[in-house]
Amino acid sequence: MAKTTELICVTCPMGCKLTVTHEGDTILGIEGNVCKRGEAYAQTELVDPRRMVATTVQVVGGVHPLVPVYTTAPIPKPLIFDLLSELRQVKLRAPILAGRVVLEDALGTGVTVLTSRDLPAAPG
Repeated sequence: MAKTTELICVTCPMGCKLTVTHEGDTILGIEGNVCKRGEAYAQTELVDPRRMVATTVQVVGGVHPLVPVYTTAPIPKPLIFDLLSELRQVKLRAPILAGRVVLEDALGTGVTVLTSRDLPAAPG
């Protein structure tokens, strides 16, 4: 039985409102997309939705108590809260350089979490 799902495409600045008709994972039709990327986005979003994650982790001995981090690739959407929970347990010691590996193969996804900026040690 066919089902209709409404999505907003986030692959380009247009933000097209997509109407996707599908049976399970099989797409029967897509309406509302201006570019072809909307078709690929709809398929991925229905079958394996993924998101980039940007957050912060704790720092010991730094000029700030937190450093921003990000995933190097999107992770499966259902794993986001598990990743955030794991990152809450991480404590890095300053000084920290941008691009430092915080987690490698996070949650078995093959995705790495890196620091996104330098953070010097606190004076004294």
